[in-house]
Amino acid sequence: MVARTAQAEWQGGLQDGNGTMELGSGAFKGAYSFGSRFSSGTGTNPEELIAAAHAGCFSMALAAGLDKSGHKPKRVHTTATAQLEKAGGGFSITAIELNTEAEIPGIDDGVFQQQVETAKRDCPVSRALSGVNISVKARLIR
Repeated sequence: MVARTAQAEWQGGLQDGNGTMELGSGAFKGAYSFGSRFSSGTGTNPEELIAAAHAGCFSMALAAGLDKSGHKPKRVHTTATAQLEKAGGGFSITAIELNTEAEIPGIDDGVFQQQVETAKRDCPVSRALSGVNISVKARLIR
């Protein structure tokens, strides 16, 4: 099977330090800091990257399921929001909300919603995040 890599480096203490994260493919390299993770500072953070991975995985899984069932989508767009909250003695990602809209000619909304639930359950990132409450709001565009 395929293995993917990424790397991160942190310099300094928690609140005054900073770091960089980079994808093994070279497609992304970005800065992160305490401010970009816990407030509105410049840069990315691990939760944002998890949300991006989940949005991408879910969109692909939904398109694959639709295509396999004979309903080729024109477009699937998903936004994922990862909630980071203080829980107990530390922080946890407590929920991820997926908001998706898809343009699929000739499909019934019930069939579409079934495909949405299957993609939510079966996409590899959803499986990896099975300990997190994952919700989906899906809208069919005709």
